[in-house]
Amino acid sequence: MLIRAARHYEGAEQILIRRAVMSSFKFVSISEKELPPQGQWVTAECPARIDMSGGWSDTPPITYEHGGAVVNVAVLVDGQRPMGARARRIPEPLLRLSSKSGPPGAEFHTNLTCRSLADLQDYCQPQAPGALLKAAFICTKTVNLTCEKMLSEQLAGKYGGGFELQTWSNLPHGSGLGTSSILAGAVMVVLYEASGRSVDAESLIHAVLHLEQVLTTGGGWQDQVGGLIPGVKIGRSAPELPLHVTIECLQLPDGFLETLNQHLLLVYTGKTRLARNLLQDVLRNWYARLPDILQNVDALVNNAELCAESFQKGDIQLLGKCLSTYWQQKKCMAPGCEPQAVRRIMDTLEPYVYGQSLAGAGGGGFLYILTKKPNQKNVLQNLLERIQGLERCRVHTVQVETTTFMVRLENDKDI
Repeated sequence: MLIRAARHYEGAEQILIRRAVMSSFKFVSISEKELPPQGQWVTAECPARIDMSGGWSDTPPITYEHGGAVVNVAVLVDGQRPMGARARRIPEPLLRLSSKSGPPGAEFHTNLTCRSLADLQDYCQPQAPGALLKAAFICTKTVNLTCEKMLSEQLAGKYGGGFELQTWSNLPHGSGLGTSSILAGAVMVVLYEASGRSVDAESLIHAVLHLEQVLTTGGGWQDQVGGLIPGVKIGRSAPELPLHVTIECLQLPDGFLETLNQHLLLVYTGKTRLARNLLQDVLRNWYARLPDILQNVDALVNNAELCAESFQKGDIQLLGKCLSTYWQQKKCMAPGCEPQAVRRIMDTLEPYVYGQSLAGAGGGGFLYILTKKPNQKNVLQNLLERIQGLERCRVHTVQVETTTFMVRLENDKDI
């Protein structure tokens, strides 16, 4: 009976969080513009993000009950923006959806055609094919599920036809690099543009928060801040509602950006993280008001502010200490997020780095490291390949993306 009661309370808690986070839609501002021509693609390509300090403090309800601060960096992986979306108007009054995910050689493809409102009804089931894309059509109000008009009537009457929407990500599933939230931002911005509307980056950050509650995946705000705002920045939220995220782009000393690009690397661990299970445990511990968790959330926010200071000073050793401190804080928030195989990789790399941490919630995915010497990709790749059990680990270069998130129009071409 206690277990049954607890499940009911957790259900109520999820409804409360959803309503609280949806208050952030107050900060979404949308403007009307001319529809692009039929057949013209609207494309958005996005960097990944690396969370340098403060993650978990952006997670509802922590972010609006305690307040949060997260430092993260928008990055190209091996010189590429690894994810994106594109949309165009088509003559047929239907929705043609396709997605491609996974690294080259291991892609997973999904192709759907929605001809009726019934085809969109599973938008709130994250595991349903095309759920993110369907939810984006609804959250951008491109399609109205409660309207009496059929889908074809809505599309033909308002847009003179339907839409084709495509998404892609070259990162492995469970990478820890913020893929799903950043991709949600890319999908929403191309849908707004393709349907004759525009939205700024701050509005987009809050719109993604809203979408992820509709999709029932939950999640915080740091991923979209990291991928949709260029460079190095600190995002903050106050302990209040409506939930409002503010962003401060950090000014780096001359030459420090190049130093970062030479010393920051990603290592793919080969392990897939399970963030949803970790999230459930973290929220239960937060609501239990366990003293260690409360103190750790304070420490997460303080370390984020120190991390921002290390960037502004150009102090790479202090930055490395912040990363390692952050990893200890992540392990306190979510015990079990460090598999034994990952610990072995970190122990192997320890003499070569100023600091290291698993990206995102932990549990697997990518490890990011700040090396003591510059340009160490080949050295560390050779090191890992010589150790039995670590041969499949892959080291990747990263480059801080400093270009403002842009949407471009282009003629038809394959992804």
